[in-house]
Amino acid sequence: MADSWHRLQLLWSRMQLHSPPHNGPHSASLGSRRVSQSKERKHMTDEVVQGTPRTHSGSLLAAIAVAMLLGLGGIIWSYTLSNKLAAQQQALANAASQNTKLSAALQDTDARLNVATDELKTSLGLTQKQLDTRSAALQVREVRGEQTTARLATAEQQTEGQVAAVQTDVGGVKTDVAKTQSDLADTNNQLTSMKGDLNGHSTLIARNSDELEILKHKGDRNYYQFTLVRGVKQQVGTVSLELKRANSKRSKYTIAVYSDDKAYEKKDKSLNEPLQFYSGKDPMLFEIVVNNVSAKNTVTGYLSSPKGAPQPGVVPER
Repeated sequence: MADSWHRLQLLWSRMQLHSPPHNGPHSASLGSRRVSQSKERKHMTDEVVQGTPRTHSGSLLAAIAVAMLLGLGGIIWSYTLSNKLAAQQQALANAASQNTKLSAALQDTDARLNVATDELKTSLGLTQKQLDTRSAALQVREVRGEQTTARLATAEQQTEGQVAAVQTDVGGVKTDVAKTQSDLADTNNQLTSMKGDLNGHSTLIARNSDELEILKHKGDRNYYQFTLVRGVKQQVGTVSLELKRANSKRSKYTIAVYSDDKAYEKKDKSLNEPLQFYSGKDPMLFEIVVNNVSAKNTVTGYLSSPKGAPQPGVVPER
């Protein structure tokens, strides 16, 4: 503060020195006074200036420069901050305006949706009560569907049980069939194959009624059983047979065959020997097998014919 006061006094004295002189009667005395005062002040100022160190003037200038820089920086910062605040306020204003527009648009959309919903309900004629009624009906249908599903599941289980039972039965039938086939195979092995007297063709013969039933079940040929009495001509199938002689001790016999207006005599034949001959418009091979010769001049046996041959009943002739 002392330095500043001395500098102000110095400036004042310099201003007094450079001021113009006054005219008039007192100007000389006033001028002399001012000159003497100026000299005194100059002398005092010189003393002050001589007594003031130069370091104080440099520090003052530096402080002034720093103050000016700080002031300028403050002004620039204030201006920048003011611009930023203005931009932020403008952005907030824009956002508020946009929010207002969006809110208005949303309200308009809600209003349109409400109008559209009301129009849709009106066009469909669906009141809230009708909607509730339909919802209840759908629930009832759902319950019924679940019940139907449960019944179907139960029926499916029952069907699966029945199928399992049928499969068991089928398995049993298959077992029975396999057993029957096995029995038939065993029986076929028991059947005797003999060569015929006509062409030496081997054929299966039945030696008794049980084996004859097996041959019938095979279904390969037609079989007709007979009992012939000596001297009696008897029709068997499509042919006629007549016993000519019978020897029970030797188990031999002689038989006559009448077919297609022809007669064939088979002499001194043995038991279970196939007697073969051809008969029919398209000649087919027939076979006669005698299984027993009794002491009463009778023989029993069977006649076999192909499947394509006629199958008339047995009519005895005398």
